[in-house]
Amino acid sequence: MQFFKDLSLSAATAGFVAVLVGFTSSVAIVFQAAQAFGATPEQITSWMWALGLGMGLCSLVPSLILRQPVMVAWSTPGAAVLATAGLAGGFSMGEAVGAFMVCALLITLAGITGWFERVMNRIPMEIASALLAGVLARFGMQAFAALQTALPLVLLMLLAYLLARRLLPRYAVVVTLAVGIAWAALNGQMRWSAVHLALAVPVFTAPQFSVQALMSLALPLFIVTMASQNLPGVAVMRATGYQLPVSRLISMTGLATLVLAPFGAFALNFSAITAAICMGPEAHPDPARRYTAAASCGLLYIAVGLFGAVVTGLLTAFPPELVVAIAGLALLGAIGGGLASALADDAHREAALITFLVTLSGVSIAGIGSAFWGVVAGSIALFVQQYGRTRAHQAPRAHR
Repeated sequence: MQFFKDLSLSAATAGFVAVLVGFTSSVAIVFQAAQAFGATPEQITSWMWALGLGMGLCSLVPSLILRQPVMVAWSTPGAAVLATAGLAGGFSMGEAVGAFMVCALLITLAGITGWFERVMNRIPMEIASALLAGVLARFGMQAFAALQTALPLVLLMLLAYLLARRLLPRYAVVVTLAVGIAWAALNGQMRWSAVHLALAVPVFTAPQFSVQALMSLALPLFIVTMASQNLPGVAVMRATGYQLPVSRLISMTGLATLVLAPFGAFALNFSAITAAICMGPEAHPDPARRYTAAASCGLLYIAVGLFGAVVTGLLTAFPPELVVAIAGLALLGAIGGGLASALADDAHREAALITFLVTLSGVSIAGIGSAFWGVVAGSIALFVQQYGRTRAHQAPRAHR
């Protein structure tokens, strides 16, 4: 099979790092969202089953078919919206499932009509690259901020990364991760007690539909998923040079969410952070073989779903400083590449810089994250600059 011929240790490691970072950075928010609707422990496990299976299959299958990396994740800002709205509104699990299904239909409609892809096609590459750099730079900053709480661990990982980049550049992330795990294990920082042997069992919840749940859950979930997840996800694809069928893939995530919603899949969408890990040169120097990193990530997500508590405990056993450090170091190349592309053209440089800074700020307005507002601010800046330049060039000709 071609997949095994193209697979490499660096690609497999990139897939593992993507799962580790994506899972540990936001699983607590997903738990909070489930608990906001009164979920039982069995239902929370079912959420992990549905989300793991959905993310895994939506990443694995299209990556193998298209031979390009397709990365799908759950909606972290969507989970935050659900956690807040669920507690405030007192919704039942049935009403939540009904809202998930309505959101899934809206996402599918966005893919079928192609309107979202048409909007993305009008965004200049410099703005998309600045958006990518802004989204990822926060993880780079967190890697060095971890020096405050785990100085020896992070310094050792940084040194291992720099040496590996010099001596074994293709396996820099592999070596860095191995060194970090070894140090954490030797110093008793691995929380092995969190690992429990158990298989996940799906729990079906019949949907209930209400106008209040539609307005308070479904529509906000749809908006933040498209603006804060799918938009930067497409930006990562474009900035890393992959021309994927965006509309068809969005339709796929919508349909997968619709099928798995009764079991707890609230919203599946393109990933940005973890996509950059699997789409960058650290995964494989050959862009045509990086799909194996996304496929490896998909396989691991399926394992997360099927083995539920086992994999959840294993991934959460890692020290948080190790997770943020390996994420930041693995994304250094993507951050640098995004900034270089964003600032290369003088005509777009200032608008791209505005996009980068607004995105990096983490500002949230009306429940919508900074990725969306970064694009809005950069697009407005670019429009004003181009409009003024056009008028300036047209005026002398009119005078003559």
